[in-house]
Amino acid sequence: MSDIDQFRAEVRVALEERLTPRRADAAFTVLGAGSDDLDTGRKYLRALADGGWAVPTWPRDYGGLGATPAQAAIVAQELGRFDVPDLYPYLIGLAIAGPTLVDHATPEQCGQWLPAIRTGEEIWCQLFSEPDAGSDLASLATSAEQDGDRWLVTGSKVWTSRAHYSQRGLLLARTDPSVPKHAGITAFALDMRAPGVTVRPLRQMNGDTHFSEVHCDQAPVADSDRIEAPGEGWRVARTALTYERGAGAVSGGGWGADLKDRLVDLARTRGATNDPLVRQRLAATIIELEVARLTARRARDAARAGRAPGPEGSGAKLRGSAGFKAAAAVALDLLGPDALTEDGEWQTLFLTSPSISIRGGTDEIQRNIVGERVLGLPPEPRADVDVPFSQLPRTVRRAEE
Repeated sequence: MSDIDQFRAEVRVALEERLTPRRADAAFTVLGAGSDDLDTGRKYLRALADGGWAVPTWPRDYGGLGATPAQAAIVAQELGRFDVPDLYPYLIGLAIAGPTLVDHATPEQCGQWLPAIRTGEEIWCQLFSEPDAGSDLASLATSAEQDGDRWLVTGSKVWTSRAHYSQRGLLLARTDPSVPKHAGITAFALDMRAPGVTVRPLRQMNGDTHFSEVHCDQAPVADSDRIEAPGEGWRVARTALTYERGAGAVSGGGWGADLKDRLVDLARTRGATNDPLVRQRLAATIIELEVARLTARRARDAARAGRAPGPEGSGAKLRGSAGFKAAAAVALDLLGPDALTEDGEWQTLFLTSPSISIRGGTDEIQRNIVGERVLGLPPEPRADVDVPFSQLPRTVRRAEE
């Protein structure tokens, strides 16, 4: 038996001792839509914690498996055989903040934060987007002013997933407005329960309140919770954003692998499989989903091969968004009038699907990345790159009365 086969056998035995085999008829959720279940995901992560199975590429010192790219691929394949809950509440920590901390935080910081992320004990959110700085993230205006051995943070963030029950947030704040906008940003790990932090959930059209506004009014964050040197926040942000584009790969819930089969089953249940137009749409959607799966796999394989995160993640997100929306549209067409009179996973899927083109970086931003870094197209004009942030024209927002 080869070393790879031996490793696969060991992984299979370990997972069989800890997890339940996946049922084909299990309900699915997508990115936590319609669900606020934290206990199931935390129980799952705790079951995998002793071997680092949920975070195989993390170093062993931080509770990971220290796996090679080939070993990590085997773990992912074997996990697909089991009942994996929707891990969206833990997604920022596991797939974005955690790997970013491994790349940029000090060993002391990693030792403090990563174990709790790995077990689900702590949930992290991402404090990047702002009301006046959405796609142009580098124009963020939230400030952090140093006050001895701490920083005082003032400003607003928006579209912050799971902020209302996160323990910490990966925060970008402006610490030097006298330099160009990309140069004056610093990254922090903000305690979401710190004084001066206010979280206001936003209700979405699918009924969820998973997005929030976060307001900071002189909220303190210790200098020991600063990630990298002052002014190095954009470098941290780029790492996080690259991981974000491929974050869906660990979200669980089973929607990606078997969504094609579920659509076919739905068509059979509705007695529509003999309609040639329905069959044509099903085939086109299945192709879209398969292309999305293969594109995401290419992005994952590139990362597992040890290559720095690149534009593959942007391509994967674009294909995933397209496949997700196509599947939701076909499902509701198959349901017909019942889609309006009943509540279920397909309706939630449909109401969630438009947000996929916005959250985690808009489709337009992803196309820019693919155009510039893959196709070699000229970049968009950026007249403000070398202008100090303090000299840039800003929209003046009237204070709330």
